[in-house]
Amino acid sequence: MSQVLVASNRGPVSFALSGEGDLTMRRGGGGLVSGLASVTGPGGPDVLWVCAALGDADRAAARQAPEGRLDRAGHDTGGAAVRMLDIPAATFHRAYNAVANSTLWFVHHLLYDTPRAPHFDARARRDWQSYEAYNAAFADALARDAEPGAKAVIQDYHLSLAPALLRERRPDLRIAHFSHTPWAPPEYFALLPDDVGAAVLEGVLGADHAGFLTERWAAAFLDCCEALLPGAKVDRHARTVTRAGHVTRVGVHGLGVDGAGLRARAAEPDAAAHAEALRAQVGGRRLIVRIDRTELSKNIVRGLAAYREMLANHPEWRGRVVHLAFAYPSRHDLPEYREYTAAVQRVAGEIVDEFGTPDWEPLILQVNDDYPRSLAAYGLADVLLVNPIRDGMNLVAKEGPVLSRAGCALVLSREAGAAAELADDAVMVNPYDVSQTAEALHQALLMPHDVRAERCARLAAAATALPPQRWFADQLAALD
Repeated sequence: MSQVLVASNRGPVSFALSGEGDLTMRRGGGGLVSGLASVTGPGGPDVLWVCAALGDADRAAARQAPEGRLDRAGHDTGGAAVRMLDIPAATFHRAYNAVANSTLWFVHHLLYDTPRAPHFDARARRDWQSYEAYNAAFADALARDAEPGAKAVIQDYHLSLAPALLRERRPDLRIAHFSHTPWAPPEYFALLPDDVGAAVLEGVLGADHAGFLTERWAAAFLDCCEALLPGAKVDRHARTVTRAGHVTRVGVHGLGVDGAGLRARAAEPDAAAHAEALRAQVGGRRLIVRIDRTELSKNIVRGLAAYREMLANHPEWRGRVVHLAFAYPSRHDLPEYREYTAAVQRVAGEIVDEFGTPDWEPLILQVNDDYPRSLAAYGLADVLLVNPIRDGMNLVAKEGPVLSRAGCALVLSREAGAAAELADDAVMVNPYDVSQTAEALHQALLMPHDVRAERCARLAAAATALPPQRWFADQLAALD
């Protein structure tokens, strides 16, 4: 079988330094790690994963390993060879924070406050040069390690330029790129400087196959190529883009959850202990759950405002419902995210002050990441609130119904990629309409138990129809 190379910013393992200065390794989670597990092992292809060192401990591990090869330093990397790139810290910071997370993420999620931002000046150009250098480091590593005719699967907006850079270095390889985010429509994508926008599109078009999570995001990419890239020939029927004689096929690969693996993890003792503690904390009240990072696109503040409006408009729920909001800090290197986390905490405190009583806490906000506690909350939820402004997929909307014990109602934003698969059995909302979301929460709480259970079963079936293993295998198959 052909060698398989995977490239992503975050790798399958990460490191921490103990108090004594020793390195400890932790295996990663998520769809990409799960998907890769399906192709590693006896009889499968040789797999090499190229990733970046994300912090000081990762950098120390990469420097101690021969040429950054963690598998050759005695680390258990799960059957795949792993090369961790020690990209200079300043270059990584500018590429990751200033360009990937503060520019490309903002464009694809339509997050800019346009009277004030973006502001592309000389500093932005310096940041862009770092993004180019970061992508070139990945392309160099992949080109060096790839066997003739190997398949390279490059992941996400951090590495938009890498497919074209790799094709320049190794035209014999079969290259795929996959976008886990939405893709911006042309009129918003055009906020980028013209040359930067063209470079991003041309970078992805260096791949033989460009994958997206939904038809909507794939169509937006084709729209951008047609509107903003002179000389690009877009065939919407065949879903191809031809540019400078090279043809890129565009495909849709939905990502679901590994139902059996998720249920097994939720049954372990730590999750079970959290479930008992949450039951005691909530009592016999109904439970509305949300689980998110404090990421701007997740729309947590409007979700809290909707819960507040529901309590104001429907006082019959006071004392009878609890909103459990797990909002884990995200990207605190960026001031916008620190401010947003503070806003979430402020609004949550206002709700408790306004409606709380000595024997009823209407909202429980947790801001520390605790995966087994989140699994326990899924199992207990009567209503799951998922209301992002915009989301490539959103696996919370899929994990919740899979783990629900009694059947939960899903209140879902129409702007989540998951809406394409789950809309028929969810209560759909416009994420900007706080009043509509408040009424949706009310109706979800009123939903008869048998109806809720039937809907939840269908949601769980849809959520597990495209597990990570199939998602990853489909990307490889698209290169044949």
